[in-house]
Amino acid sequence: MKYRSMMEKKKPLILITNDDGYQAKGIVSLTEALEGLGEIVVFAPDDHRSGMSSAIGASHPVRCSLNKQDEDIRYYTCNGTPVDCVKLALDQILERKPDLVVSGINHGSNAGISVIYSGTMGAAIEGCIANIPSFGISLDDFVPDADFSQCARVARRVAEKILYGEGLPNGVCLNINVPKGEVKGLRVAKQTAGKWVNEYEKKTDEAGGDVYYMTGNLENWEKENDSTDEWALANGYAAVVPIKIDMTAYGYMDELKERLLK
Repeated sequence: MKYRSMMEKKKPLILITNDDGYQAKGIVSLTEALEGLGEIVVFAPDDHRSGMSSAIGASHPVRCSLNKQDEDIRYYTCNGTPVDCVKLALDQILERKPDLVVSGINHGSNAGISVIYSGTMGAAIEGCIANIPSFGISLDDFVPDADFSQCARVARRVAEKILYGEGLPNGVCLNINVPKGEVKGLRVAKQTAGKWVNEYEKKTDEAGGDVYYMTGNLENWEKENDSTDEWALANGYAAVVPIKIDMTAYGYMDELKERLLK
């Protein structure tokens, strides 16, 4: 009974990571926003790792180092991907299982189909796989010195709701995207149907060879659908999309059985 009482008094443990690197303005703003909610461990890539999705460093050793330690915050850097950061922290570094994993704040939106490619969301999904309440949060603004203050407030609000409410169901995490400027409020939304088009720009290198630079624009297939995350962003709301790690298309299983097994 005494042991249980001591455990109940422990501060919540929050693991923070990102895909923009440990020095990015977004993760600094996020860490400041969550201060006071519990013990914080920042475990982030040592450099930019955007677009990594759920990639892992399977072909090289993964290393980490403790850079700084304050009273309630520890800062680690890692040479791996965002998912490596979460995996390594959970498996080798942390003394106990976190109560919350937060990834971000990403510099740029991860709404719509971008969730598939996002290293920010890859890290949040990894926390979800470990049955830890998790969310990724992104700001829909690519300006170099973007104002993350509104986004940080949203992160704080959601973190409080998760830590001191009913958490999240196992297998579900949140993809949160926040518009630039004033935020009218939160909207629970679905992922917008659409895809990236015109994805590469062809140029010539110094040797006269062809090189291709990633670019493109999102083709939104349901611009007028007010239940989507892209609509929420376009209309000043922070979009909160619950996503599942189980990608089974249950609604197609019976038909597939008929097609393959008859």
